[in-house]
Amino acid sequence: MSKSILVTGGARSGKSVIAERVTERLAVKLQAGPIYIATAQAFDSEMEARIKTHQDRRGPEWRTVGEPLDLVRALGDTDGQGPRLVDCLTLWVSNLMHHDQNCAQKADALAEIIRSQKAPVVLVTNEVGAGIVPENALARKFRDEAGRVNQIIAEACDELYLAVAGYPMKVKPNDIEI
Repeated sequence: MSKSILVTGGARSGKSVIAERVTERLAVKLQAGPIYIATAQAFDSEMEARIKTHQDRRGPEWRTVGEPLDLVRALGDTDGQGPRLVDCLTLWVSNLMHHDQNCAQKADALAEIIRSQKAPVVLVTNEVGAGIVPENALARKFRDEAGRVNQIIAEACDELYLAVAGYPMKVKPNDIEI
């Protein structure tokens, strides 16, 4: 059962909780433990606390794979072992930019492997284009890179949801031809 789902939304929109619930349901259906592929790195105590909150909420049945950069490898290594939740693409873009990686090339490779997976993949990302235009060049570059990556991955996924105040709104597939 291959299925790919992208969940996007603003900060604190509930997207991670929604993605966790979807992944848990897929795990029950497949009778396989859920796998959490984490892109976050704890560089300070505030981020450590955020990571711990996510881990405590998920519980011990989740296996965590930390991978800040090579999501293609992480998905390849875990395919067939259960449904995977990648959280989050926005931090991944930040990591790639920090390491001077080409975000569009990495996103294209990620999209390709998403399409070839045997086991389900749920991905989380932030919708970064709904706010004001950032005042500095680095912030604008980040917003632009994250927006392009989101479009590439959304196109590759079977389903797309927008999280609003903790509720998912289905965006893809839809019946509207543009």
